[in-house]
Formats: sequence, C-alpha cells, structure tokens
Amino acid sequence: MARPDRNPKMDANPSLPHHGSLLAALAQVNRVVLGKPRQVNMGVAALLAGGHLLIEDVPGVGKTTLAHALAATFDLAFQRIQFTSDLLPSDITGVNVYEREKDRFRFHPGPIFTQMLLADEINRATPKTQSALLEAMAEGQVTLDGRAHALQHPFFVVATQNPLDLAGTFPLPDSQLDRFMLRISLDYPDARAERDLLAGESRTDVLARLQPQIDAAGILALRDAARAVTASPALLDYLQRLLAASRSHPDIRMGLSPRAGLALLACARAWALMDARNYVIPEDLQALFVAVAAHRLVPGKGATRESLARKLLDEVAVE
Repeated sequence: MARPDRNPKMDANPSLPHHGSLLAALAQVNRVVLGKPRQVNMGVAALLAGGHLLIEDVPGVGKTTLAHALAATFDLAFQRIQFTSDLLPSDITGVNVYEREKDRFRFHPGPIFTQMLLADEINRATPKTQSALLEAMAEGQVTLDGRAHALQHPFFVVATQNPLDLAGTFPLPDSQLDRFMLRISLDYPDARAERDLLAGESRTDVLARLQPQIDAAGILALRDAARAVTASPALLDYLQRLLAASRSHPDIRMGLSPRAGLALLACARAWALMDARNYVIPEDLQALFVAVAAHRLVPGKGATRESLARKLLDEVAVE
C-alpha cells in the first residue's frame, strides 16, 4: 500500500475541543517555517501526544526556527540550552546551594524547569550530561540528592543534532533515542518556498510578531481529546503486525518494543485529531511510522534505519 505523506485536511470540527485554535496554530507555524507542512504537523503531533521531538538535519534549514515558532504559538515558557562538551548535568537540572545564614540547602532550578526546552546540538554533550535528560523526559521530574522536583505541565523537549558533522560528538545511545517520540528531518526547502524565504523578511522579525493561539490548558485539553480517539481492533491488529515484523526481519538486529508501539499509537491518535477525526485509520500509522520507528530500529549490515522502516511498511499488509 502506498504511504500517504499528506497534510491533514484540517476541516474545522466544532465537536472537538480547541480545534479552531489548533487550525490557527498550525497555519501560524507554517507561515514561519515555509514549505514544511508535514514536518510542522509532526512537531505538533509530538506535542499533543505528550512526547518529545528530535530534529536531525544540517545547519540552516530551520530547526531552531521551528522550535521557537512552536513555543510562541502554543504559549509555552521556553528555555534553550546549547549543548557543548563541557556542559555539566547540573547546568541542566539545577543545584542545591548551601545558605549559611539559614543553615540549609536551597534548590536553584536549572533551565529544564520550563514548559519547552530546546536542547540544541544534543550530541555534543557527554553521555553523562545527555543522561540528565532521561528521567525528565520519561517521568516529568528531576531527582537531586534524593528529592524529586516535578517539572511543569506540559513539558516538551525539542532536541537538534547535525547528522554529518560528527567530530567531537557523542552519538545518542538507543536508550536515549527511545525517549524521543519522533525523529524528523526538515530537508532543504523546495524552490518556491526558498524563493519566498529569500524575498521575504527575516524569520527573526516574523517570530517576534507571533501571537499565542493555544495556551497550556488548551494543550492539555487537546491531549485528553487525543487519548480519547478510537483505535479499532483491526487497527491494533495492523499495528501489532508491524511490531512483530520488525522483530523477525532478517535485516533487523533489534526490532520495535511495546513502548514504540504505544508511541506510534499515541501519535496516530493525535494525527487523527488534527484531521478532525475521532478514530484512527491505517494511513495515520503509515504517515508517522518512519518518524516514530526508524530511530528505534537496530539494523544489520548494509541497511539504514529509514530504509528498513519503509521496507516494513511495504511488506506488512493492511487486512
């Protein structure tokens, strides 16, 4: 079956909470990140599904611009960390500082205590520093000196990395990659979008004028609505066949885990919601499968993660 790389129809549905505002939010982000509606939709799907987003691409194609546009459009408190080899875990999570006059330690929160965190060039930090994000991304809290500190809700991590310039980098281990619900690439713009970009005003000026379209309460309401989207038994059967095929494929050393299946289903529900539907269809899974599954596959020799994910889609039939 052909894989639909389509932009959802986005017909307004008054029965869905905040759906009109969601339409306006997507339109606004697309006015900033030109010619990339599919990637914009995936970024929003990750947010609505309660996951995190990894953008892997060369410099200058709009990774940081997309992150800023999402934060401004969804009215999220925003922090950016430039990952470097000398960055320490405490530079992310914060530190307990002793106050002599009060004879006690006081916690000084780090930049991770925000609603949206941009982890720029995440693979340039050491594994110890990278791992400081693990608990926060998985459990929504940071534990320091035996005490748990809850993060804000919603909490959304957007990380970037350059797949070509690997000198002095520390590749993310599979356990860290698995914390990202989706991995996407923006790629170069097409000729029309690039011409509009060259002829238009700077993205910095456009970003400065963005107005919030949905607030934190609206995001949480949309997350609840996404979780309520129906997945039929036949749809779950198809999802299970995809997972099973990844585990028995001769070119794959490690297939998809149940967590990967849950991530794909959560994203598909958000994708359906963005298409003004309260049920998931196979095309939702197909549209998202490579972005959700590829970075979780461990290929054998002579294959790439993306090619294997596409091969699974071609080989597993919808019944």
